[in-house]
Amino acid sequence: MADPALATAHRRALPRLRVRLRELYHGSSPRAVRFRLSVIALDFVLIGFFVAAPFLREYPVYLAIDYFVAFVLAVDLAARALSHSSLRDWLRRPSVWVDIFVLVTLLFPLWLFNLGFLRVLRLWSLFHSDFFWETVGRRYDETRWEDVTKSVATLVTFVFVSTGFVYASFARNHPGIEGYLDALYFTLTALTTTGFGDITLPGAWGKLLTIVIMVSGITLFVRLAQTLIRPYKVRFTCPTCGLMRHDVDAVHCKACGQLLNIPNDES
Repeated sequence: MADPALATAHRRALPRLRVRLRELYHGSSPRAVRFRLSVIALDFVLIGFFVAAPFLREYPVYLAIDYFVAFVLAVDLAARALSHSSLRDWLRRPSVWVDIFVLVTLLFPLWLFNLGFLRVLRLWSLFHSDFFWETVGRRYDETRWEDVTKSVATLVTFVFVSTGFVYASFARNHPGIEGYLDALYFTLTALTTTGFGDITLPGAWGKLLTIVIMVSGITLFVRLAQTLIRPYKVRFTCPTCGLMRHDVDAVHCKACGQLLNIPNDES
């Protein structure tokens, strides 16, 4: 028969763990900030592994590293889920589903070999997460660097995802693409619409994929240019309507007309 005192202790342990994780993942104390910075640094290491994975698959140690990364990512996902006040709201976030998909590809690397390149979507989910910006960008009230960084992350993610598609679909089956580097070279020439013509993808699927890369590349470059050129805004929550982005010299909220008192360095 189970010990009632032990069962009670177990029931109390989970709420205490959730409170501790909530403080670490969402708190503002120096300890919490240091913890989140460590998690972000670990994320960069994992992303580096995902990018280098096509070059490491031939080594025997690859599977061991793959399963270790899966364990780390699973622990991180479980901790984030426990730290959130509402599991249902947490599961509605697109970045969470991206991370879950990445975890599945890590757990079944042999069966999902051709989908492994999608792991680099972790780069997109990291730079588009509140977790990253509330930690790294907490000292900045203007939005220029956030918008530029998100645009660059989207562009880089698209480059590696497209390279993975080309590599999985045509490598070793097409004479122009013998390895991952050839696929990356083709993606960049198509993305920039340079079109040297030394590597072309055959068939209707190859032409369609090339068109998608070119059109998406132009769109992403335009998006990046817009974030660099357009005037940046400051973060200041309107006390009436809650609008968070305003012009630097805004006196009234554009949404509701509320008088604003945005702090600045001018006397």
